[in-house]
Amino acid sequence: MPRDFINESLSHDPIHGYIPFIARSGLPEGEVAEQDVIDHPWVQRMRQIHQLQTAWWVFPSAEHMRFQHILGAMHLASVAIEHWYESLCDSTRNVPSRAYVESLLRMAALLHDVGHGPFGHFFDDHYLDQFGVTHEDIGGAVIEQELGDLLRRIRRNPSGKLSPLEELDPHQIAWLIRRPKRDAAAEEGHPDWLRKLRSMFSGIYTVDNMDFVLRDAYMTGYNTKAFDLNRILHYTFFTSAGLTIHARGLPTLINFIETRANLFRTVYFHRTVRAVDLSLEELFPETMPRLFQGNPLDKLDAYRKFTESSFLVDVHRWADATDPVLKELGDRWQQILRREVTWKMACERTLNFHSGSAERTSIISEPDLVLKRVRERMPADLKELPLKIDVAKHYHRPSGRLPAGGQNYLLDPAVGSPQELSDDDLFRALPVSFCVFRIYSKDHRHDSVLNTALNAVLGEASDAKTNM
Repeated sequence: MPRDFINESLSHDPIHGYIPFIARSGLPEGEVAEQDVIDHPWVQRMRQIHQLQTAWWVFPSAEHMRFQHILGAMHLASVAIEHWYESLCDSTRNVPSRAYVESLLRMAALLHDVGHGPFGHFFDDHYLDQFGVTHEDIGGAVIEQELGDLLRRIRRNPSGKLSPLEELDPHQIAWLIRRPKRDAAAEEGHPDWLRKLRSMFSGIYTVDNMDFVLRDAYMTGYNTKAFDLNRILHYTFFTSAGLTIHARGLPTLINFIETRANLFRTVYFHRTVRAVDLSLEELFPETMPRLFQGNPLDKLDAYRKFTESSFLVDVHRWADATDPVLKELGDRWQQILRREVTWKMACERTLNFHSGSAERTSIISEPDLVLKRVRERMPADLKELPLKIDVAKHYHRPSGRLPAGGQNYLLDPAVGSPQELSDDDLFRALPVSFCVFRIYSKDHRHDSVLNTALNAVLGEASDAKTNM
């Protein structure tokens, strides 16, 4: 069908060019536009949470927010399903109309980050974890409880209109944005076509990570064209097994995985970024009770108003507080806001692991033990030197079967049928994971001593493993 330019608006984006969406003007009464969801306070809240959690303190041009990213992911959902919808219909039964599938994916991509708190994944690890929830759990609750009525009344996207009897299901959207659980029983009850679509959010390459790799690489200045998106889309399709890439597209997928890993090394795991994180870890336990208390799932309205912007404004004001305890905490926050980072990297080692067990059996898996042994090898007057250990891990690829039966498959014409994309011969050149192990101290005066001690500890561990 021809495009409906009356109801369509465009957003300019440096990564994807124009991003079309359905505007609210001119729609039939009672119908909800995509713009109504985009402009909703829950989604606009993403303008106040940085995409790069703390890395924007280190990379001056990387000031982009999660709002730009979720618009890009929404657009990629449309681009991908344009390539893949026909194969989805060929690979399974009872697939809804393309307009339904596309709108479902667009809303899932737009809302996949809606549950994030200040500093993104850092907030998951250092606050939400105590309640046994993640930003995905909160996002699912927001989608079903706060946005469900709007989502059910969406009737079109820039590519077409839903069929008369179709209605978007917020529960399906909330399910798509959650990572698969290892308990297979918990994954049952969903149609095959929906389970296949989940790989677009939880697989090796997704509308989420393909956008953030392109966007973060561009905005940090790392690379203006990080990988060949069009080639990955061209060689990907659905089979009865799931989302499948043809062998001809595999080199490009490997390049994507390598690029993503390099972003982790050079941006997300940058030594100063991790030093900022260490400083935040020290302040968070004292800070959070003054800004937000309890499980966000129990107080969604208050959580909606709690953003990175409100967080930073509040802690900035504490330096002028009359309460001496609050003022002292505010002074410590001033150091971070001025980028006077407490911890300085003294030494680091990067280790690649080519099997899942290799990392678990490495001494690096016990950082406190490493620190203890490093102290034992330092001069007596330095044994109590304030030190911090930081272990940053990134997984390139699966080392075995993915949760819930796997999300990605490879079709090699020489084999004839799709094979699960896991520890494949073609991936063996890539490590399963890498780990950046760092020791931080308050200044750089003892870097040489710490390097020597760390070399001794790691050398002894290597010799012990060899002699076993």
